[in-house]
Amino acid sequence: MKNPKQCLKAMTHPKCASTALLILRLIVGIAFLHHGWGKIQNPFAWMPPDAPIPGIFQFLAALSEFGGGLGLIVGLLTPLASFGIGCTMAVAVCMHAFVMHDPFVNQTGGSSFEPALVYLGIAILFGMMGPGKFSLDAKIFGERT
Repeated sequence: MKNPKQCLKAMTHPKCASTALLILRLIVGIAFLHHGWGKIQNPFAWMPPDAPIPGIFQFLAALSEFGGGLGLIVGLLTPLASFGIGCTMAVAVCMHAFVMHDPFVNQTGGSSFEPALVYLGIAILFGMMGPGKFSLDAKIFGERT
């Protein structure tokens, strides 16, 4: 891509599709604000002291969840927000599925990797489809066809 700002332009969608993307952005963005709020309060050490995850990665997860949630809500820097959330959810899927050996769906209500995989899929959707026309990306950077 010759112009880096081109990737920040929102893809052109019909109003009904943009409305659906707005609703999904609001739901997922609010969820990530909630998930990230406690983490962003102590971004380098929100995990227990014996956790094997270095502080810098805890910070990146906290920033991805809180900042990515805020970005999705307003539709600003959506590719970056989606990338951060997607990376964080990919790690969460791997941790739950391969390290903790959680099932896809836990029939008894315990831990599973289903929510992380769903959020990963949504992050991929926003990364590919963009935020829609009802977003700051569309207002600031314009739309692309």
